[in-house]
Amino acid sequence: MRLALVMMGGGARAAYQAGALLALAELAAQAEPTRRAMPFTVICGTSAGAINATSIASHADQFLTGAQRLVEVWAHLSADQVYRTDWPGIAAAGARWLGALAFGWATFGMTARRTPRTLFDNAPLAHFLARTLDFHRIEQMLDRRVLHALAVSALSYSSGRHLTFYQASEPIRAWRRAQRTARMVELTPAHLLASAAIPYVFPAVRLELDGHHEYFGDGSIRQIAPLSPAIHFGAERIVVIGASASAPEVAHTDIDAYPTLAQVGQQVLASVFLDALGADIERVEHVNRMVRHLPHTVEPESGWRHVDVLAIGPSERVELIAARHLGQLPLSVRMLLGAVGGNRASGAAFASYLLFERAFTGDLIELGYRDTLAKSDTLLTWFKEPSEMRAGVALGHPQAPRN
Repeated sequence: MRLALVMMGGGARAAYQAGALLALAELAAQAEPTRRAMPFTVICGTSAGAINATSIASHADQFLTGAQRLVEVWAHLSADQVYRTDWPGIAAAGARWLGALAFGWATFGMTARRTPRTLFDNAPLAHFLARTLDFHRIEQMLDRRVLHALAVSALSYSSGRHLTFYQASEPIRAWRRAQRTARMVELTPAHLLASAAIPYVFPAVRLELDGHHEYFGDGSIRQIAPLSPAIHFGAERIVVIGASASAPEVAHTDIDAYPTLAQVGQQVLASVFLDALGADIERVEHVNRMVRHLPHTVEPESGWRHVDVLAIGPSERVELIAARHLGQLPLSVRMLLGAVGGNRASGAAFASYLLFERAFTGDLIELGYRDTLAKSDTLLTWFKEPSEMRAGVALGHPQAPRN
């Protein structure tokens, strides 16, 4: 069975995935004590999940070591490693937005140079990724067939197309669906920055595509089929790690009050990061029911096949955890969020995407670890499949499914 690992987005919430990965690595070692490589030969990530996916893929031959290193990174992360939190940085990015909202666009002119773009400047993240991730090792993992494919997704603001950029151990027939397609490329930090560019929060990234340049943003936007890349790469079983349990809950005392910009924003981000996954899992389950009724001789020619999906997501509300740690954010960030209502409990869900502070990420790491161990029975069954069976599938060319 070819196993795939899919990681969704969510900004700072993606710390949950680090804890989940550590539990997965420990369970994999328990299932096959002599095997150090990860059982997942296909790894797909979107937004912050793309960064986690790339990190773990670069350690595909040492799954437990890679997971431990990722936990170490998230456990010691701070907001200033992801975006500028100094007063000049806040003034240059966020204040321009707020000033435009307060005094009108005409005050700042309409030139591209001065038009407000995003709330935060994530230049520190670009430097952090360049220092932390070893893209050369990804190529090594692919060459050694420890890894079959690594994919990250992003949305082109220029054309509206949803792109999956991937590296693979061999050429894979690219797929094309309505407004979504794939390109085989050499992945770089720029692809990860593009995939993790939360709309209005972090700036779009200019990438080359088909001989010209387009601006790309967060891959969770318009991602109507998050599981599709893994299925196209031949996955028969998929473990998908989310970063949110459900839509954010608003405190009862705030229901009668007019929503702040943060409350509106957190619902928009919830639709970006949450809605598509549940719908896609339901779609896969529907296909599975149809496949069970297809004659065995017809199934291979139909383009349909059975795919098992195991979803892992927070068992506790992330925004409630975030509300306990809002005071950990730098004062400059708290003041900026305060202008849109994001420094109060009712806006904690919005702030949680930016809460790259160790107290918050540490709680999420522990939660991800516990939630994954709670599904150990199913995971151990999947991991105990004979390794030679997985290797036999690894170099095949599965027919593209209808997803």
